[in-house]
Amino acid sequence: MSTGNTIRNKVQAFKGRITQRVGRGTRNKRLEREGRTDRMSGNLKQAGDKAKNAFRR
Repeated sequence: MSTGNTIRNKVQAFKGRITQRVGRGTRNKRLEREGRTDRMSGNLKQAGDKAKNAFRR
């Protein structure tokens, strides 16, 4: 798991969390949905990288 990928995945999850909260605050369902998918995608990528690391050692 390279440092660049780790940072990229964490930023994606963080961006998704912010977008989701903005969507909730403005009652914009599209933004909320988009934020949720970004957050989940970033978290899944992080989990995949962690699993890869576990098998490399």
